[in-house]
Amino acid sequence: MVTYFVDSDMDMTPELCEKYGYKMISMPYSIGEKTIYPYKDFDVFDAHGFYQALRDGAEIPSTAAISKEQYISYFEPEFAAGNDVFYAHFSAAMTNTFDFMKQALDELLPKYPERKFYEVDTKAITTLCTLFAIELAEERDKGKTPEELVEWGKDLADHLAMYFVVDDLKFFRRSGRVTGLSATMGTLLGIRPLIYMNEEGKMVSCGTAKGRAKALAQLLQFTKELGDHLKDHLVLIGNTDAPELVEEVIRMLKEEYGEGLNYMVLPANPTAGSHCGPDGVSISFHAIHR
Repeated sequence: MVTYFVDSDMDMTPELCEKYGYKMISMPYSIGEKTIYPYKDFDVFDAHGFYQALRDGAEIPSTAAISKEQYISYFEPEFAAGNDVFYAHFSAAMTNTFDFMKQALDELLPKYPERKFYEVDTKAITTLCTLFAIELAEERDKGKTPEELVEWGKDLADHLAMYFVVDDLKFFRRSGRVTGLSATMGTLLGIRPLIYMNEEGKMVSCGTAKGRAKALAQLLQFTKELGDHLKDHLVLIGNTDAPELVEEVIRMLKEEYGEGLNYMVLPANPTAGSHCGPDGVSISFHAIHR
């Protein structure tokens, strides 16, 4: 038997995990002295409440890696039960948490020499990871072995793209997670930065647009230029409590690709949302390249 894991930085909910056969590793965020573990400390993510608090000036949450011991608590019960472990995780280029994971595995695998650990780096975060996880589960259910899924997943990661627009740069400036952002960009000028996940799995600025309408039009342009048979694949629309932007993105996508477009809307998880801030929207899709 193989147990498949994802993590809460992926926008995967418990319902999606159950549907697609995953267990979830909870990645924490902290507000002041309080550390919160998604789907351990709450059952349902209150996206509106979380992002409204940020709008209202609440302290910006911080994020941190989980410990070696926490990884052991997820993996050792599976190894002890005779199960191998397969983990499709968010981008290793954005964190040092996987150093602690490797320490855990260095301790566990000699203890369980018959067990195997399979790992795929999605080179993504938030909704793009969800798209990856859904497609991986579908290929698994078609009969691909874990070894085949690892190789297949390496290729898939390079052919899924996510482009998004954010409303307020103060969240990204604080986290320092985006390469190429100009310190002069700001909402007072009406400038909206456009960001994407690059081939290394990092968030990179890829341009700007004046105003939301032009920013959304540019998002659609990216799907037209890079999209690979979008009508044949699921498209995910992520957002940080931005229902009006979501509706406009859906309208634009349907106008371009037809009413039959297969899409899903998901709120960005609080760990990723701590960096993005409220009023952002993204499109994740199959692409000829990132």
